[in-house]
Amino acid sequence: MPQTENHDDKTALLEADLHHHDDAEMRDNPVSRTIDSIVGAIGEIFSWLWLVLLAVIIGNVVLRYVFSQGMIELEELQWYLYAAAWLVGLSYTFINDGHVRVDVLHERLSIQSRMWLELLGLLLLFLPFVVFVGYFSLPFVELSWVTNETSTSANGLGARWLIKGCLLFSFVLLFLVGLARLMRVIGTLRYGPVTARGEA
Repeated sequence: MPQTENHDDKTALLEADLHHHDDAEMRDNPVSRTIDSIVGAIGEIFSWLWLVLLAVIIGNVVLRYVFSQGMIELEELQWYLYAAAWLVGLSYTFINDGHVRVDVLHERLSIQSRMWLELLGLLLLFLPFVVFVGYFSLPFVELSWVTNETSTSANGLGARWLIKGCLLFSFVLLFLVGLARLMRVIGTLRYGPVTARGEA
């Protein structure tokens, strides 16, 4: 019986050691808070597009299978709405830390090690990728705007530049939240994390 209690104590200590930094948070600053609040507000607005998309899909199904009428406008509107909501949702997901992490060692690392991984990931992977996509999407959107690109279908939607512009808009937002995250990481590495008790 004492051995069992001793084993349970060791297990509890190990779990506590693995999660001793769970209450530690990155240091915030006015600029990063402002960026997150703006992007968060934009994300909240665009999240309503999912309900609009659902309504459009239901309406299209009813027209097609109840009234035997199909509308190419509604079909194209579906992917317009889906693309806009998904692209803008990327930055909203990022600030809420809802993205998938593939780092299996993440939970076992100290807050300091986490921050160094975050710093390297942001500087070497995330921000360069965002800049790359944003840079090459600019002429893509510009061409669509200049030529007033429309659907190739006779009854399709116009203003194709609008949906293509969501790609550029999305990556501008991602760049901003990446910068906000970078400022937090640098602040945390420099001054230490903020715990639940408000101590560094």
